[in-house]
Amino acid sequence: MIHPWLQPTWARLVELGERLPHALLFVGPAGLGKRALAEALAARLLCDAPGADGHACGQCEPCLWRLSGNHPDLHRVVPEAETAAAEGEGDGEAPAKAASTQIRIDQVRELQGALTVTGHHGSRRVVLLDPAEAMNGVTANALLKLLEEPPEGCVFVLVSSSPRILLPTIRSRCQQWHFSRPEAAALAGWAAHAAADARALLALGGGMPLAAERLAQGGGAAMHARFVRDIGGLQADDVLRLAGQWESWLRSKDALAAGFGLPELADWMQRWVSDLAALRLGGRVRFFPAQEGVLAALAARMSVAAASACYNELAQIRKVSRHPLSLRLVLEDMLMRYARAVAGARG
Repeated sequence: MIHPWLQPTWARLVELGERLPHALLFVGPAGLGKRALAEALAARLLCDAPGADGHACGQCEPCLWRLSGNHPDLHRVVPEAETAAAEGEGDGEAPAKAASTQIRIDQVRELQGALTVTGHHGSRRVVLLDPAEAMNGVTANALLKLLEEPPEGCVFVLVSSSPRILLPTIRSRCQQWHFSRPEAAALAGWAAHAAADARALLALGGGMPLAAERLAQGGGAAMHARFVRDIGGLQADDVLRLAGQWESWLRSKDALAAGFGLPELADWMQRWVSDLAALRLGGRVRFFPAQEGVLAALAARMSVAAASACYNELAQIRKVSRHPLSLRLVLEDMLMRYARAVAGARG
């Protein structure tokens, strides 16, 4: 499905036709539908008879292969965790160990081997890699060799929400397509059909409709309510107690099932502080509009310097949030820094 806010980009891709470059990099915030656009492009490129709107026909032999999940010329390179999650939904069993959230070197080596074989249906082959930032340096360098000397007829479509993490050489070998937050008109169309919880979480999702939908489907409304209650009323002498409660929260079945962990919580903390800093500087609340009164009262107690320093400190915590040495210690550190900023002298 191509979402309304991506239709102009889709039209441009279709218009390029055979002039499409061998490597594209879709760049933009998470929750816009970049992956769906990449899938639609892959389907078009592999289809024998795309329609007038550019979409795959869904009826030819290559389309039937793709729809069955068995197209030999479509290579999806995604983290093991994504594949494991999809398989787990079918059997209901938990994996024996946590699957990797990275795209590993052996996946790219396997891709290299697959691309040495001639295409099964014509010369066209498509590689869809998402998220590109899940590659470490070694894996990215292995992919770079393919981008520098692409097999004939092969199109690479990379998707990224954090392009700055990518090697500059990867970015330079791809034609970059940039996506931004949908305009108000496009959001109005989405809101007319979206669930109430998704609409309520749109601001927290950074104005990204699909991010809001994922939050809502994962019980985001209840988690959001708990977060604003806890952080809005936090007192300095409650930091250790709240850190313990949040540790239990993040380890709960509900949080694990929703995929809500320390990275997501740290992101919410940073967005909360971003709103505080905006108010302190005379700006507007962006992420927590329903809590503007609470935020305004807190912002009045903060200095601009304290808000800025806290935001930067939380950014550093987010960088290690996926692999913390101690969840409890990171939570305590994060909350102590926030409590100190809120209690800072006015500037």
